[in-house]
Amino acid sequence: MSGVGDGTGSYNAVTWLLDRNVSEGRGNKLAFTDTVSELTYGGLQKETYRLANLLRRLGVRREERVAMIMLDTIDFPIVFLGAIRAGVVPVPLNTLLTSDQYAYVLADCRARVLFISEALLPVVKDMVGRMPDLEHVVVAGQNAHGHKKLSDELARESDSFATVATHADEPAFWLYSSGSTGMPKGVRHLHSNLQATAETYAKQVLGIREDDVGLSAAKLFFAYGLGNALTFPMSVGATTVLNTERPTPATMFALMNKYNPTIFFGVPTLFAAMLNDEALKGAAAGSRLRVCTSAGEALPESVGNAWKARFGVDILDGVGSTELLHIFLSNAPGDIKYGSSGKPVPGYRVRLVNEAGADVPDGEVGELLVDAPSAGEGYWNQRSKSRRTFEGHWTRTGDKYIRDADGRYTFCGRGDDMFKVSGIWVSPFEVESALITHPAVLEAAVVPEADAEGLLKPKAFVVLRAGAATGGLNDALKEHVKQKIGPWKYPRWIDVVESLPKTATGKIQRFKLRDGAPH
Repeated sequence: MSGVGDGTGSYNAVTWLLDRNVSEGRGNKLAFTDTVSELTYGGLQKETYRLANLLRRLGVRREERVAMIMLDTIDFPIVFLGAIRAGVVPVPLNTLLTSDQYAYVLADCRARVLFISEALLPVVKDMVGRMPDLEHVVVAGQNAHGHKKLSDELARESDSFATVATHADEPAFWLYSSGSTGMPKGVRHLHSNLQATAETYAKQVLGIREDDVGLSAAKLFFAYGLGNALTFPMSVGATTVLNTERPTPATMFALMNKYNPTIFFGVPTLFAAMLNDEALKGAAAGSRLRVCTSAGEALPESVGNAWKARFGVDILDGVGSTELLHIFLSNAPGDIKYGSSGKPVPGYRVRLVNEAGADVPDGEVGELLVDAPSAGEGYWNQRSKSRRTFEGHWTRTGDKYIRDADGRYTFCGRGDDMFKVSGIWVSPFEVESALITHPAVLEAAVVPEADAEGLLKPKAFVVLRAGAATGGLNDALKEHVKQKIGPWKYPRWIDVVESLPKTATGKIQRFKLRDGAPH
C-alpha cells in the first residue's frame, strides 16, 4: 500500500475507495442496490459530496463523531463515506441494540448528529432528547417524524466538495464491539485500515473482481459486513446487493435467485439453517455463485462439506474481529480443510502463546496474537483494556487455537470458554462440532459444569432438527461424542432447548448458559 500509513502526505479513504472508481471510468457502473433503489459509483460520489456539505452546514467539525443507526440501504454508504470525506468520524451502530445500550453508546462517542432509518426511530425516540452532545437527528425514510429528513436535507446541498486532506493514520470511523459480555467498546479505525483489508484478504484470498456481484448476510455495521459489502467491492469497482431484512434462509435464497450473486458472505449458523430448512430443500443459490465465505464463529466441518455437496461451491472459513476489521486467518481457494480456520492471510503475522507469553509448539493450545496492518488504534475511553489488547505490533484476540505441522490453525474456543477435564484442555467448539454431526442435532452449545465432587465436566445444550426422535437420545449423543473425539470429552448432561442465546453476529453466548442453568 504505497503511501498509505507511512507518514508521507495526506490520505482520505474515500479518495481511494470511491473517487478512484469514477476517475477510472466506472462512474456509470452499479455500485449498490437495496432492492428498492440503485446507486452508481458516480451517483454515490455526488451524494457523498452533498452529505459532506450537510455536515458542514450542521456545524460538525473535523474529527467529531456522527452516529449511524441505519439499515442496509443505499443511504448507508452515502452517510458513511460522506462523513469520512468531510473528515468527520462515522460511528455505525448495531441496529438490534436496546434503548439503554443506544443511550450508553451515544453518550460514550459524543455524537453530534444521529442518522437513523425511520423504522428504527421508536427504539430511540424517548431518549434522544436526553443526550447532551446530540444536536440533530436526521431520518432516512419517508417520514422524519419531526426530525430532519435525509433526502430533503441532501437535496438542498451542492454536489461539489473539496475532500478533507486527512492523514492515513487519522481515525476515519469507529466500530463498537458486539458486547457479548457487557456494554460494547468503541474501536477507533484509521483511514488506512479499509485499504489494508482490501489489499490483503479481498485481493489475495478472496480474489474479488470488477465483475463480481456480492451478497452479505452480515450487516454493514459489523466489521465483517463492512468489508464484504462496502470495502471489498468498492476496491475493484464491483456491485453489492444490500439486504434490508433479517438474513433468514428464505430471504437469502430469494435474493440469490433474483440477483444471481457471484460471492455470498455468510456465517455458520446461517449456512446450517439454509441447509436444514425443510421448506427450502430444493432452493438454488444462483447459477453464477463461485465462492462463499464464513466468519463470526468457526464453521463446523459437517456444514462446510454439506454446503459443497449441495451447491458445488466451497466456503472459505476464516476468523476476524472488530479490532482487526476483517479476516486475518482463512482457508483459501484450492487450499481448504473444513474444521480449520486455515492459514494467515498474506500481510498478517500470527503467534500462539501460553500464559507466560512464550510461543507454543505445533500441537499445543495457545492464545492467538496477530500483527495486522488493519488493527484499530485502541478502544475509546478504555485505556486499561486497550493496553491489554493492543500490545505494540501485536493484538490479543482472546481466541485459543492450535497449529498443525502444515501451518493450519484450528479454533479451540474463547479463552474464557476453555476448561480442563481430567487435566486435559477441552474445547467447547470441538464437542459442539461432534454433536451436530448426529442426525438429530441442529445446533449445540457446550459449557463447563461442576459435578458432585466439584470437578468440571462438559454440559451440552442442543437444538434438535424438526421431527427428531427423542427416545434414548441422551445416551446416543454421549456415545456419539465418545466415538468421535474421545471418551473424556462427552457431555455428562444434555439439555434439549428451543434455541441458543446468540449475539447479532450469530455467535453463541455461552456465558448466558453458564449462569446457573439447571441440568
